[in-house]
Amino acid sequence: MTTTATVNSQTATTALCAVRPQVPVDRLVTDLVPPRHFANARFSTYRANPAHPSQGRALARLTEIAAEITAPRRGLFARRKAAPAVYLDGGFGVGKTHLLTSLAHAVGEALGAGAAAYGTFVEYTNLVGALGFLPTVEALATKKLVCIDEFELDDAGDTTIMSRLMRELADRGVALAATSNTLPDALGEGRFAAQDFQREIKALSDRFETLRVDGPDYRHREVVTDSEPLTEAEVVAAADRPGGTLDAFDDLLAHLATVHPSRYGALLDGVSVVALTGVHPVTAQEVALRLVVLVDRLYDRDVPVLLGGSADTRGLFTEEMLAGGYRKKYYRALSRLGALAEEGRKLL
Repeated sequence: MTTTATVNSQTATTALCAVRPQVPVDRLVTDLVPPRHFANARFSTYRANPAHPSQGRALARLTEIAAEITAPRRGLFARRKAAPAVYLDGGFGVGKTHLLTSLAHAVGEALGAGAAAYGTFVEYTNLVGALGFLPTVEALATKKLVCIDEFELDDAGDTTIMSRLMRELADRGVALAATSNTLPDALGEGRFAAQDFQREIKALSDRFETLRVDGPDYRHREVVTDSEPLTEAEVVAAADRPGGTLDAFDDLLAHLATVHPSRYGALLDGVSVVALTGVHPVTAQEVALRLVVLVDRLYDRDVPVLLGGSADTRGLFTEEMLAGGYRKKYYRALSRLGALAEEGRKLL
């Protein structure tokens, strides 16, 4: 197998394995913004499908919520009702993330940068892991709105942490908004469902308003975009460009174990493409879950990938993983990685 050191001796390309991100604590919070992938998402650019009226209703209600969050108080001692809390319940590809990022943008544009925090469920649990629970509460309590995309129920401990975090923030007057993704093959059978969310957040359930967002996947694609591996020569050649990185897959997996997941975003600063040689199926779950987080950060930043080795994207995780409790995470990662790999092919 080609090693990172050997590969890098042939090109001027940087290796992610050589990057040790030193991230100030305040950046971990300031980085909680809508991803680059949705930088232009606004309420005005959301195209509600008239065949599914719930989309238009969700759009109208979130527009009202944005106005409520940003409305000035009418006097020093004016009473203010509890901050809004909303959960967008719907399937895969119906525009929930577009709506959620539009809400964050609306609040930020009205009240200034930093008024809204936006992150995935995993990013918030990683933040708690990096800062501690109470410092995380104090940091997020300065926000007017906290958005949580892809709320997950597959880890009881993390769900308990997030439920407690949301309760603390709601008690301090912070508005909350959350979504979750459901795989296409789960629609009509094992969908995430509002009642599951409400059951798990317990004490907060009566504060959340549920907005259904129905409809087909607007992307009209399968959950996994299959992408065949490239030759190692193709990977090495295409990676040799400004901002390109080149690593042996095993080296990168080992490096990820030494970097806190909350810093994976910083690991990608200035990166234009990530190239990997020796890609093969991942069999250890803790390794696979770290890879999932990296893929999410790559997708957030629209960073193409180049994959060389023995495994296509569909075969990256084992059948046991894809049938287990973390299946949503793995299928999401495969979908995103396949799309990024197809963007990488365009660089050849």
